[in-house]
Amino acid sequence: MISKTIVKKVLEFDNPERIGYDFLDGSIRDIKYVELNIPKKEEHKWQKPEFFADKYPKYKNFEGYLHLDEYNNLWGKMWHDTTGGGEVLEGGLESWDDLSSYKLPNIDDETRFKDAHLSVEPYKERFILGPLPGCTFAIMRNIRKMEVFLEDLILEEGNVLKLQDMVINKLVNMVDLYGSMKCVDGIFFCEDWGTQDRLLVSPALWNKIFKPAYVKLCKAAHRNNLKVLMHSCGFIYEILDDLLDAGVDAFQLDQPTLMGIERLAEKINLKATLYSPVDIQTVLPTGNKELIERSADQMVNLFHKKGGLMVKDYGDYNTLHIKDEWAGWARSRFFEIGGKDPR
Repeated sequence: MISKTIVKKVLEFDNPERIGYDFLDGSIRDIKYVELNIPKKEEHKWQKPEFFADKYPKYKNFEGYLHLDEYNNLWGKMWHDTTGGGEVLEGGLESWDDLSSYKLPNIDDETRFKDAHLSVEPYKERFILGPLPGCTFAIMRNIRKMEVFLEDLILEEGNVLKLQDMVINKLVNMVDLYGSMKCVDGIFFCEDWGTQDRLLVSPALWNKIFKPAYVKLCKAAHRNNLKVLMHSCGFIYEILDDLLDAGVDAFQLDQPTLMGIERLAEKINLKATLYSPVDIQTVLPTGNKELIERSADQMVNLFHKKGGLMVKDYGDYNTLHIKDEWAGWARSRFFEIGGKDPR
């Protein structure tokens, strides 16, 4: 059975012959992402501060690197930062007075999708995912800068909703373009909603402002016969029911134990799939083989119910000081109890 079929069966709880795998070492990868034709400009690359001295003189002595993204957000990272992430220093929309003239980038431009199917042609037996640049929160919080946007949610609700309409329309257009490609099986986006013990906003506020956008996105995906896979960091237990109701098909969580792994299973079993490594904060960094293998067992036993489980590697073990040997113990144990690829 090819990877595409296995993942579909996992997501639909249709008794796949094994769990899904997405491992970086090349042993088994059931997932492949479409590569879009996104314009690359010099300002989009990490540059020394002097590159932006004319436009952003206040950062001329910044002790690190800067870059502008296509939303016109200025990012910064320290010299020693090897993760490639950084933080927004200046949002692209500094004042709500400029909302009417602010232009989102052409993320839904058809030229970005032209011949993008060729990037996955050699991997057509895999489950193909079309990446989105987030849902509305991930995009808007950068445009306004995180701490400012959290204030906006209370003080500028009307403007937030206007901006969200602009963003979700483009995201829905992207989903429709992925649907027209025919080779794509699902969409994937990252939207971090939690700290270690709570949501970034109240559940009531999330429902009022963001749930309608999630419903629109998921409806567009399902209308195009695409599954919805969502990454989030942190404690999001209080909105899991609403995310399920909106139509999320799989949760990509890197800390599956954070919310209580048993109650997470109770909440999503036979409703949505867990797509996760062994916990990257409380388990893998210990280097304890017995604990790592026991955690892999627990994930399979709790979530593999007629489907419902895809396991993966984390993308940056180096930063977390996790040895590949430790991750390898998890991979091997998953193969032992989750089923090997019969091909």
